[in-house]
Amino acid sequence: MSVTPDGENPSALTEPSHLSPSSATLFEQCPRRWRLRYVEHLPDPPGAAALAGTLVHRVLERLLGDSADQRTLERARTLAAEEWPLHQASPEVSALSLAADEVRQYKWRVWQAIAGLWQLEDPARVDVLATECRLDVQLGTVPFLGVLDRVDATEGGVVVSDYKSGRPPAAGFAADKLDQVLLYAAAWRATNGGSTKRARLLYLGSRSIEVETTDEAIDGALGRLHQKWDALKSCFSSEEFAPRTGPLCAWCPYTAHCAEGRREIRRRMDAGLVSRNAPAMRHLE
Repeated sequence: MSVTPDGENPSALTEPSHLSPSSATLFEQCPRRWRLRYVEHLPDPPGAAALAGTLVHRVLERLLGDSADQRTLERARTLAAEEWPLHQASPEVSALSLAADEVRQYKWRVWQAIAGLWQLEDPARVDVLATECRLDVQLGTVPFLGVLDRVDATEGGVVVSDYKSGRPPAAGFAADKLDQVLLYAAAWRATNGGSTKRARLLYLGSRSIEVETTDEAIDGALGRLHQKWDALKSCFSSEEFAPRTGPLCAWCPYTAHCAEGRREIRRRMDAGLVSRNAPAMRHLE
């Protein structure tokens, strides 16, 4: 499948086999970027923050898989040390070419996120039903695929949780972020039967954002998922994936394939609204 300089492709397109929370979010941010990543399969290497998050998730997965009496900070430290050599040797982390002081900062970021779980809850007091659950299920008309970090049993019912190693959103944006775990709750119900009580985003070291998984809340999240799926199918029918320009253009890995994105960056640069150190600036040279 060939790609023109601005990301357009005259050949017929095949609709995606599924939609995940992350791909749905990317499509909402910018349909052009979605196409370049998921249809054209152009590389979109993860940054240091995303890669650090994968190590945090791996350590917490192993920790919560231990018996309750072993879920200690010292055990977490041991697991992090065991996981670090393989993580550091991965092609993605190696590609970062971190200097010695950057490695120390990277490892400190990882440990702060891991230890941050204890600021939100005591892992030894959690009744874990499952971790890293792959949910591949039909939600209405949408083939849904996602990986749920954790499912707990509580007196009030099942709780689904997703770890976040970044900063929590401002209050006005929290509801949008909660759609992810509401969809996980819907997928868990569809896969395992029964009901769920709550869905949580655990911003490690900061705070948790929670929502009751009422039928109304889940139906709302499903409705928004269906809207995105219908819009995505419409893009495939027309073979037009219009870019949605804005501040994120300066951080997009595909600016070389998007004339509109380059124009937006130049406009923001002329207005003093974007740093010359932004990754996409190199595509303007």
